[in-house]
Amino acid sequence: MQPLRIALTKGRLEKDTIKLFQKIGYDCDSVVNKGRKLILPIGNGEIEIVLAKAADVITYVEHGVCDLGVVGKDTILEKGESFYELFDLGFGKCKFALATQKGKDLYGGYKALTIATKYPNVTRRFFEDKNMDVRIIKIEGSVELGPLIGLSDAIVDIVETGSTLRENGLEVIEDVCPISARLIANVVSLKMRKQEIEALVDLLGKEVDA
Repeated sequence: MQPLRIALTKGRLEKDTIKLFQKIGYDCDSVVNKGRKLILPIGNGEIEIVLAKAADVITYVEHGVCDLGVVGKDTILEKGESFYELFDLGFGKCKFALATQKGKDLYGGYKALTIATKYPNVTRRFFEDKNMDVRIIKIEGSVELGPLIGLSDAIVDIVETGSTLRENGLEVIEDVCPISARLIANVVSLKMRKQEIEALVDLLGKEVDA
């Protein structure tokens, strides 16, 4: 039997997920001491961990080369299409928020707003729900620069503590939606490996709820 293959988002979500697997009894030393390896067995080899960037976790799960994945809700909302979101793992908590320069009346004018963001799909849906037409500019780096250099009226970005915003004279004016790590599954894997996946989900779920 092929091991159950799980794609993990490298970095903090990877570390938090591995802690969770250790709590439910899996030997995860291979991942803790991984060196440069990207595919690693845990437990007795019945699970294989694949370390990847967030967007690639979704790609691997959608294409069925990984059965399950752990990825932030931010990436799911921006890039996700054909997979099942199984449950909220309860860590990696932050939020999408709309922010602008301190004291600015964002909704006061009549012209269409320009919003800078790394997440155009999330931003578009947020303003569509408000029946507002906005111009969206995608930025890859520090989104906070948008309003400061006159590129945009505001930004939509991930906010954890808000300290970066404050240091740059910006403030949150509205929360867009909460974010946390989610367990996702390939559609076919969920049918073909139902028992294995359900057993693992049950163990994880009990630990998360504990």
